[in-house]
Amino acid sequence: MSAAEQSTGEAMPRPERTPDALRLALARIAPHRLAEMERQKNEAFQLAAQNNSLGPIHGWMTIWAGEVEIERRPDLLARRRAAELTVQSLDRDDPAWLAAMDELQAVLTEAREAAG
Repeated sequence: MSAAEQSTGEAMPRPERTPDALRLALARIAPHRLAEMERQKNEAFQLAAQNNSLGPIHGWMTIWAGEVEIERRPDLLARRRAAELTVQSLDRDDPAWLAAMDELQAVLTEAREAAG
């Protein structure tokens, strides 16, 4: 295990950024999310066909590469879960709610950048 993997607690290597590799990785680490992934993939392909654009497919890949990154890294997953719990338990006018929303965005950004 590399020093980077030890410091982040990565449970498995980062998969290639292909639909099949992302699906296989998700099946290993978060199989309960496969139906969500498949539904969103179908929606992205439908939009791509309707608009004659690969943009929706690229967007789907970015989202799910990030989601797999979060699911495979205990540090990111713990940060997301803690922030989600805070968001769900506080009123929107509480400053901690906004801080938790900022943390959720930071987790997503870090995951998507890492997954490249």
